Amino acid sequence: MNSTLLFLSIPILLILVAGIRIVRPTHKGLIERLGKYRKLAQPGFHWIIPLVDRLFLVNITEQMVDAEPQEIITNDNLNASVDAQVYFRVKSDEESVKGSTYDVNNYEYQIVNLARTTLRNIIGTLTLKSANSERGKINLELHQTLHKETKEWGIEIIRTELKQIDPPADVQETMNKVVKAENEKIAAIDSATAAETVADGIKRAKIKEAEGYKRAKILHAEGSAEAIKLVNEAADKYFIGNAQILRKLEAMETALQTNTKIIVPSGSDLVNVIGEMAGVIPLKNSSVKKISENSL
Repeated sequence: MNSTLLFLSIPILLILVAGIRIVRPTHKGLIERLGKYRKLAQPGFHWIIPLVDRLFLVNITEQMVDAEPQEIITNDNLNASVDAQVYFRVKSDEESVKGSTYDVNNYEYQIVNLARTTLRNIIGTLTLKSANSERGKINLELHQTLHKETKEWGIEIIRTELKQIDPPADVQETMNKVVKAENEKIAAIDSATAAETVADGIKRAKIKEAEGYKRAKILHAEGSAEAIKLVNEAADKYFIGNAQILRKLEAMETALQTNTKIIVPSGSDLVNVIGEMAGVIPLKNSSVKKISENSL
């Protein structure tokens, strides 16, 4: 009896163990019974009937597929090696999980081929230069197309990234030379502009300096003219008719400064002027004659 129970319990135990399934939090499960969908298995412990039920796991985390490099002819008839990456995930609701399994055969493979076809259509309308400069636009168009086409599969396209748009080696070398020449041209223009700016600055400084010198000369001349005018006005006011006497006084002042002896006859206008101005008494003729003899 005991041996019979042991004999029967072993197969039952094996069946129980064989039916144990564990679903991780990163997955959802689809349970089928005899080939027909039965229910969605949430993360955790599940038991299925061996040989009757089957559990299919579906990854619901973000995934990435590489579209793989391909040669695409651009609008300017150049071959470009293009590669892109697509980031996606299966949505976690029951309908989306079912759609990713029952509505499409191997969704990763389908996404790769759809991305390659879409890239050929987009880049085929662009020149090589515009394709390199409009990566954001290409990424956006690729994302929109994939999102629209995979929506019924229960898949969400998160983002797309162009990895490369590389021309052939000879074209790349030519493009590098063109870019180098353009950079050298820009550098030469900048250098010429800087030199012109410096020269213009020097020119303006010299003009300012000349204008300042000219203004100083004008002010000096105006000052001299004003002084002469004031002297003439003073002379006209205070020495009317005595210009010759004033000149003689100036000559006499100069002579006295150099200790020059001058004989001035008495009664002359100069003596009269000096006498009036400084109280000098005119000399008699005999005194003049004596001074003259002594000086001889």
